[in-house]
Amino acid sequence: MRKIRKGDQVVVISGSDKGRRGAVIEVLEGGQVVVEGVNMAKKHQRGNPQQGTQGGIVEKAMPLHASKVAIWNPAAKKGDRVGVKSLADGKRVRFFKSNGEMIDA
Repeated sequence: MRKIRKGDQVVVISGSDKGRRGAVIEVLEGGQVVVEGVNMAKKHQRGNPQQGTQGGIVEKAMPLHASKVAIWNPAAKKGDRVGVKSLADGKRVRFFKSNGEMIDA
């Protein structure tokens, strides 16, 4: 079970974008995540008239390693570590390490 999933609210804990928050757009193989509005890069893109796309310089969110982000805990108002535990019915759920509150219940 992955500790960070698509749609989770995360906060960047190190690097040039430290402290910025956003939602996870995509989880890639190799332990990388793409977060909206974080780690933006300018890409020079050629236009394609057959697809109707215009050329120019576009901003694109680049991947970050999953170890550089932490899930946002709204109760504590800070980034938090995540654990995984099994319930009595055999279902596995994620929980915040600081207060034990379940994320996906």
